[in-house]
Amino acid sequence: QVQLVESGGGLVQPGGSRRLSCTVSGRSFTAARMGWFRQAPGRERELVATITSGGTTDYGGGVKGRFTISGDNPRNTIYLQMNNLEPEDTAVYYCNFRRAVTPTANYWGPGTQVTVSS
Repeated sequence: QVQLVESGGGLVQPGGSRRLSCTVSGRSFTAARMGWFRQAPGRERELVATITSGGTTDYGGGVKGRFTISGDNPRNTIYLQMNNLEPEDTAVYYCNFRRAVTPTANYWGPGTQVTVSS
């Protein structure tokens, strides 16, 4: 059974930093893409950042220059370093594992809440 376990969410002050982690079990991080999406109340889920198992990254427009995604393939884990956080970053952050080649896969974690507030 495939599971994505997220950690690192919580309350942080504006301008502060936070690091999220996501570990996938039941699948290895090979020939796949993992990433973070977020959803704020009343808004659609949006891309934060993704990384392929080969190390190629992609970022949503609102986080470029502030967030950094990285991967640890042997541990099947990705990280999202979030710096200079803003109240607009408040959302539930979801980890995603996606594989387009056989065997295909598209899994989501349960989400972790990040709240940016003073």
